Amino acid sequence: MLKLILGLNGSGKTKKLIEMVNEAVKTSTGSVVCIEKSDKLRYDVSYQCRLISTDNYSIFDSQSLYGFIAGIYASNHDITDIYIDAILDITGGDIDGFDKLVDEIGIFAEANGIHIVITATIDEAAATDRMKKYI
Repeated sequence: MLKLILGLNGSGKTKKLIEMVNEAVKTSTGSVVCIEKSDKLRYDVSYQCRLISTDNYSIFDSQSLYGFIAGIYASNHDITDIYIDAILDITGGDIDGFDKLVDEIGIFAEANGIHIVITATIDEAAATDRMKKYI
């Protein structure tokens, strides 16, 4: 299952994501992963969550992020939840690439039975039809 949290800067997307990560750590029977551009969330998410900074892995576009997510899951099938904060910061602001990635990640999440939540700085009113399926 894929869920998008969209909104403008300051709308509380990251705060909501942090709450969801920490709740998942308490309730999950598997591993919880949080992916972000830097390491700004390291003091906000539970130490039991695997926090990964994409800056350490040279991820700069949507396709490399998709491969990274697939690779993380391939190495640990116990992952139940993946959270991705500020995806457009990770992918260089490529909205078209993100739009295509949404369906790819949605299909990946369904096929593997994992819960994926993504935050993006996009006004909900500007969301594409593809994005609206996951809001």
